[in-house]
Amino acid sequence: MIITLAAGLVSRFTVLKEDAALASFYLISLAAGVVLVSLKGSNVDLLHVLFGSILALDDATLILLAAVTSISLLALAIIFRALVFEGVDPTFARLINTGGAYTNILFLSLVVINLVAGFHALGTLLSVGLMMLPAFAARFWTDQLVGLMGISIGIGFLSSVIGIIVSYHFNTPTGPTIILASGTLYLFSILYGQRSSLVIAKIHRPDLVP
Repeated sequence: MIITLAAGLVSRFTVLKEDAALASFYLISLAAGVVLVSLKGSNVDLLHVLFGSILALDDATLILLAAVTSISLLALAIIFRALVFEGVDPTFARLINTGGAYTNILFLSLVVINLVAGFHALGTLLSVGLMMLPAFAARFWTDQLVGLMGISIGIGFLSSVIGIIVSYHFNTPTGPTIILASGTLYLFSILYGQRSSLVIAKIHRPDLVP
């Protein structure tokens, strides 16, 4: 929650955007956490903390993940309109009083809560990858908000399924394999996506792409 408040305040009163502010404070807190665990000589396995153990999730953790997912979907449904206004046109959002500051804080809180929940499955490092790579890849396929959301969900789901299957058959770490699958789909989107991909740009404007 400290990360959320700090990122919200920095993005609100400086030129830094929410994603950059959140990433900055997240990395600082992650580094501090690893150092504290190391100094205390804890029995906690840092490899599990950093990279997760998705195939070793117990029932309590699965219930936690399901609860976080349900709460997040409900909260997003409630703030969706205000969040879109704030993201597209903050000035207009302030004029119609959509509660932009509270919306940003709530959204960043949801991001942090989902990151914490994702730690159990993918660890503190890789959970960020599954949150960001599908969204980045979706940008190469559409510029419509609903389409972006749908494609991002689809890529995230497909990455998880492919990663689990590949890790099972080739005996590789499951979390990193999922992120590699997501990264592969991201690179494919960069090359062949319908919107601003390298191949499409080469076809339509060969003078702009070497």
